[in-house]
Amino acid sequence: QSLAFLNSGQNLIFTSALTLMMYMGCKGILLGDYSVGDLVLINQLVFQLSVPLNFLGSVYRELKQSLIDMESLFKIQTNEVKIQNCENPVKLLTPAERAQGSNKADGSNGIIPFEIRFENVTFGYTPERKILHNASFTIPAGLKTASVGPSGSGKSTILKLAFRFYDPQEGKIFIDGKDVKTLDLDSLRRQIGVVPQDSPLFNDTIYENVKFGRIDASKEEISQAIEKAQMNKFIEKLPKGLETIVGERGLMISGGEKQRLAIARVLLKNTPIMFFDEATSALDTQTEQAILKTIKQNFKSEENRTTSVYIAHRLRSIADADKIIVLENGRVKEQGSHQELLNTEGSLYKDLWN
Repeated sequence: QSLAFLNSGQNLIFTSALTLMMYMGCKGILLGDYSVGDLVLINQLVFQLSVPLNFLGSVYRELKQSLIDMESLFKIQTNEVKIQNCENPVKLLTPAERAQGSNKADGSNGIIPFEIRFENVTFGYTPERKILHNASFTIPAGLKTASVGPSGSGKSTILKLAFRFYDPQEGKIFIDGKDVKTLDLDSLRRQIGVVPQDSPLFNDTIYENVKFGRIDASKEEISQAIEKAQMNKFIEKLPKGLETIVGERGLMISGGEKQRLAIARVLLKNTPIMFFDEATSALDTQTEQAILKTIKQNFKSEENRTTSVYIAHRLRSIADADKIIVLENGRVKEQGSHQELLNTEGSLYKDLWN
């Protein structure tokens, strides 16, 4: 607004002044006091004066904008970063590193998967509204565990706490028997892969979007991840193949392909802990079954002993889980396998299934 007023004011002043000076110059020529050259000189001097002054207005505007941006930057710097490493953080070793340092393996190619344990965890995004209330449960190592329950029961919050986006107000979370607060944040987050409900894609090629799973991956590793995620047929149909631009937030590809791309990313990241947050909620039955088959092939094989956690509303997608944790109002209502929970009288899971 200030620049608009400045430009309007300058233009008004210079136009009025130039008109008046041209009138005075023309009158001087008619009276014989000035020559035509004097008139041209007056005209040029006025223009030479107006251009730098106009430029000065732009400089003033840029200066003001820079000061505003700097103020915003300094405000960000004053924000306290609550989630930080402790004084002497412990590095969370990869399963392969743990197997090398241990004489005992579980018979699965020497890979020792992670166990996740929540002990009396209470958490709320705001102090007034608690999401989890004294929740205690164990996510077994190397098995498929599902977290189900009505909306707002705290299913997705489990992922955010395990990833340590937040710290619980009460209780502790253990991964591999170590409190997450004592673990190095970088080493912790490198061990967790996530297939979110809405996959964040960049306005770039399919190749670059998959590569985001692990930036230093080779072309061969990226191709293998794409093949495992069964994206080959889809990519072959595209005129530009892997160089196809997906559009802002992936608008140029279907929901099913976005989910496959997200799965290809986590396959490339190759982590021992996997979270699937409503990974098939927006898909039709046929696409959902195809993606569940892809997940089962890659994350429940003997070669890849992944500790996987499925957050789901559609119970048919987690009926084959080794363990199901049923949450209600932030509390663990019941736990067990699909069949055990169905056979339990008065079971909330049975109600949800029906």
